Amino acid sequence: MASTYNRLLFVFIVSVPAAAVIGLPPMMRMPLKRQKMERLDLHHSISMSALNSAMGRQESLGRADVVLENKYNAEYFGEIEVGTPGQALSVVFDTGSANLWVPDNLALSAQGLSGHRAFSPTLSSTYRESRTIFNIQYGSGPVSGVYCSDAVSIGGLKLTDFTFANVDNVSGLGALYTDDATFDGILGLGFGSIAEGGIPTVMQALWDSKQLAEPVFGFFLGDVEQGELVFGGVDPQHYTGNFSWVPVSSVGFWEVVLDSVSVGAEKLLTLTKTRRAIVDSGTSLLVGPAAEVQAIASLMGATVVQKHYGVNCQDSWPSISFSLGGKDFELSGGDLILAQSGGLCVLGIQGLDMPNPLWILGDVFMRKYYVQFDWGQKRLGFALSAGPPTNLV
Repeated sequence: MASTYNRLLFVFIVSVPAAAVIGLPPMMRMPLKRQKMERLDLHHSISMSALNSAMGRQESLGRADVVLENKYNAEYFGEIEVGTPGQALSVVFDTGSANLWVPDNLALSAQGLSGHRAFSPTLSSTYRESRTIFNIQYGSGPVSGVYCSDAVSIGGLKLTDFTFANVDNVSGLGALYTDDATFDGILGLGFGSIAEGGIPTVMQALWDSKQLAEPVFGFFLGDVEQGELVFGGVDPQHYTGNFSWVPVSSVGFWEVVLDSVSVGAEKLLTLTKTRRAIVDSGTSLLVGPAAEVQAIASLMGATVVQKHYGVNCQDSWPSISFSLGGKDFELSGGDLILAQSGGLCVLGIQGLDMPNPLWILGDVFMRKYYVQFDWGQKRLGFALSAGPPTNLV
């Protein structure tokens, strides 16, 4: 997300296959892979959504599955291709921002970031340069460069002459980007009203080019398993029951009205002060106002260990429920555990005070619930996630 709420970045992964809808424009399926965390540094992690370029198995579209090494058990990412011929880059697919940016190869090389793949404009026959400056502000600092236009392929879907940013300054991403080569760029899936520079978003361009069966995309985030991102539809194999629909309350981020947050099946605590929530594939954790998070953590018997809330792994913990559209979406105590170190279990929840208080429902929430992002009707659908993803080879 951009500076609208001074975005704190956490970590995320996606992987992609393609599929076709018979008689209709294609529905793109993208498997996501969850990876083991070698160190816990979520405060500086950059969590966002990402997508694996599908050149793969469907005869009509093709698909490629790409396994990406990763050190964080809180990250989903995948591949797209940029330019002609296509240059493969790993990106995070982030519902909390709306721009696509990729790193410039000369700039990254000069900064000693050769572990990342980067875009080389001189190798693309369809590249069009621009002198318009791109700048996006994250919680830790800026990412900047210049706008340009070129071909962009997401799975079997291809956008020609699409405007994105070629970035030469990634200082705002901090050590996670400079020390680890897990992802290269970010592809935003938020609404156009939050796009820097007012340029068309990827979803807008895909829909305008009539490449999608429906103006929707669906996220399945596997738990220590691959996940799946679907463009143009949803995958029934990855959810159970029907979707519960909640309208987007403010178009920009995927924001909904939050009725309440409660703790425990007996509602030991019910919080109603904060009435906004954003569903963000680009944030690893649940993030809420510091006082509310502290109250919840206290009821769970949590203590602060190195800026994170931890609980005794031998204890039992109450659930947390987020009430959206009049329906409770419950996360059990076990759903909240992000990592374990000996007898300490780290909770995937963090307090963060912002000028306009809100909750961010990140990957911890999205692993429990399959989320359908209905870009066309400006609403969100939630259903229980089901099973490991298919077609992972």
